Amino acid sequence: MNEVWTIGRILKWTERFFQEKGIESPRIDAEVLLGHVLKKERIYLYVHFEEPLQPEELASYREAIKQRIQRVPVAYIIGKREFMGLSFKVTEDTLVPRPDTEILVQAAVERLKRLSGAANKQTSEETDSEEAPAETAERHPAHFADIGTGTGAICLSVLTYVPDATADTVDISEAARKVAEENAAAFGLTDRITFYTGDLLVPLREAQADTGAGSADEARYDAILSNPPYIPDADIEQLAPEVRCKEPRTALAGGPDGLAFYRRLIADSPALLADDGFLAVEVGIHQAKAVAQMATDSGNFARTEILKDYGGVERVVVAWKK
Repeated sequence: MNEVWTIGRILKWTERFFQEKGIESPRIDAEVLLGHVLKKERIYLYVHFEEPLQPEELASYREAIKQRIQRVPVAYIIGKREFMGLSFKVTEDTLVPRPDTEILVQAAVERLKRLSGAANKQTSEETDSEEAPAETAERHPAHFADIGTGTGAICLSVLTYVPDATADTVDISEAARKVAEENAAAFGLTDRITFYTGDLLVPLREAQADTGAGSADEARYDAILSNPPYIPDADIEQLAPEVRCKEPRTALAGGPDGLAFYRRLIADSPALLADDGFLAVEVGIHQAKAVAQMATDSGNFARTEILKDYGGVERVVVAWKK
């Protein structure tokens, strides 16, 4: 007689199995994978515990379990990740979007709205006593750049929540760029974003140069955003297997001290920023003060802000151009 596997029973078994294999969030992973196989929301599982799985569903779920214990991230198995209330396509060519990065997006949305005249007040997040740049005399749609775009999670989220904004985005990986382009098409944002492939700000400098000196000011950005690689090279081997072995190393390794990409962004971004524009970057643990100091020492930024993530970690540095 064939054994009957109900939703409740298979979830309980999977949770225990994942615990034995050292999976960090066994119950959530079990539910997300089963919901994906059944094409149902997680809440459906809770009200259908007694529903039996069909043989083909059970086979698909077993395959997903097999991948997970091989430390393939859940987002890669199901091919998507929720971020800022949006569902992004994810592949092994892109970093998996993380909740901490939402702090960068929220900071960018608030400040871009303010710069474009959609809001006037300085937010309570700002950490010093100086006033935010005054509202521009002539309102204009925000124009920003996203460096190291990956799935497009940062730039496409900002475009979603700042409806009149436009963006340029750069990634060194052609494969990652294609994923971001697919996400842009899925969200109906293709006409508001231009994609480049290349090294950090190099493609944007070249594009600005191609416009000619007469229109250079028009090509400058209200903001440059980036979640660059920031893991010190020696620390890569200490990361969780899901990250160390499965996510692209080019999106993780930040040089000997983890600050290599910040040095380049701080040095090169002022020439591309408009007056009152800002550079906003996500940083790793214990890096915020060093990055803020680099911006100050460069002499090109009037002030900096440091914003904390949901866990109280200093996660985002905003540097305002002089």
